Amino acid sequence: MKYTQLGSSDLKVSRICMGCMGFGDASNGQHSWTIDEAHSWEIIRRGLELGVNFFDTAIGYQSGTSEQYLGRALRDFARRDEVVVATKFLPRTNEEIEAGVSGQEHIRRLLEKSLQNLGMDHVDLYIYHMWDYQTPLYDILDGLNQMVKEGKTRYIGISNCFAWQLCKANALAEKEGFAKFVSVQSHYNLIFREEEREMAPFCREENIAMTPYSSLAGGRLSKHPGETSRRLQEDSYAQMKYGGMAAQDAPIIRRVAELAERHGVSMTEVSLAWLLTKVTAPVVGATKLHHIEGAAKAVDLELTDEECAYLEEPYVPHPLVGVMAQNTPAAAKERHVWSTGNQKI
Repeated sequence: MKYTQLGSSDLKVSRICMGCMGFGDASNGQHSWTIDEAHSWEIIRRGLELGVNFFDTAIGYQSGTSEQYLGRALRDFARRDEVVVATKFLPRTNEEIEAGVSGQEHIRRLLEKSLQNLGMDHVDLYIYHMWDYQTPLYDILDGLNQMVKEGKTRYIGISNCFAWQLCKANALAEKEGFAKFVSVQSHYNLIFREEEREMAPFCREENIAMTPYSSLAGGRLSKHPGETSRRLQEDSYAQMKYGGMAAQDAPIIRRVAELAERHGVSMTEVSLAWLLTKVTAPVVGATKLHHIEGAAKAVDLELTDEECAYLEEPYVPHPLVGVMAQNTPAAAKERHVWSTGNQKI
């Protein structure tokens, strides 16, 4: 495994971040394909053996059970100071707004619940999961800064935002003397490259780490045409994200398969090796041991400039999908895909 600094922070992270969305009680949350605690522990332990030290979860993953599984596994298999743990918080709900819960109080409540789920006294990175149009940005940044000052998180990151939103937030944080966002977690992979327009250049200029999610497009960049899996069959959200451009994406996926055969490696390794030339540490989900093993191998695969260009050449612009398609003031009051479920907060 190779390691790097997470943007301007002093966190040293593995080039692969283990995404924990696939861990959790399958009967208690958005996804039906998540894996139970015993299998989650096997994958977390294998990741640690392979040198992975960076783990990403969220309070909205399977009603907090993802955080619980991860926390218990890390207590058994690692020292707290040897791992970098990130979790995420959701916008205020309409019910909280009606009850007068401030942005600052909302952040405190959710982080304290996440720490309870994880069984930890702090996280290393606390991530603003999606833009909250119904809460003043000052309140969000003030609330996060309070959590940094109290030692409940070491750094803060952001996810599912436009480059102008990240720029605006960090400018306000600098003006007010608040903690700034050191990382951004966006939707970025070989078949969805819209982040290259503004976000990627901005992050390079400002030394903000990119830790993209959906790095394998929900498995589409790791499987030959015709191959399937439980997730590909049951993940309706990913189907919504990728179904509309499947015909345009197919030539890229075929080229991934071609290069994998040429190198004698998996499609996972080729897809992630390309992404590793662009970002700090992709978030890679794993529900089977070979998923994390393939991801770890990708760190050592070096593609030539010509091979990268060959993979990139068929790409055409894509419409925004998923959470980013809802990143508008008009959609702010709509019910989003993520929630805290049945947790008492």
